[in-house]
Amino acid sequence: MFTPFRSDLKLKAKKLRKDMTPAEKKLWFGFLRKHHSHKFLRQKPIGLYIVDFYCAAEKLVIEVDGDTHFLGEALKRDFIRNEFLIKNHSIKILRFLNCDVMNNFESVCEEIEKYLKQNNGSEVIK
Repeated sequence: MFTPFRSDLKLKAKKLRKDMTPAEKKLWFGFLRKHHSHKFLRQKPIGLYIVDFYCAAEKLVIEVDGDTHFLGEALKRDFIRNEFLIKNHSIKILRFLNCDVMNNFESVCEEIEKYLKQNNGSEVIK
């Protein structure tokens, strides 16, 4: 399916790569950047959205969210975004909280690793 590309997303993604949150930095530099069996990209534009981390081989998005993603409009926007990614690109989504990455890093890495080994269907997990 064709999805329009907004040229400003490429610039915004580049800026987001330079201004990663502490949790995104920890997950990127501590695990995803040099993953032994899968290549991940960070701040990847897909359609009308920018995802935190993307593995093209598995069509997997990993999102690292702060508390604001669970309030009002942000919650609705995330739902719409998830639906778009799943329906239009058959993408699977793993979602973690900043505090999980910062305080339970090994568990987050284990959950990602477990998912990569199972690779089961298009859905939002967690």
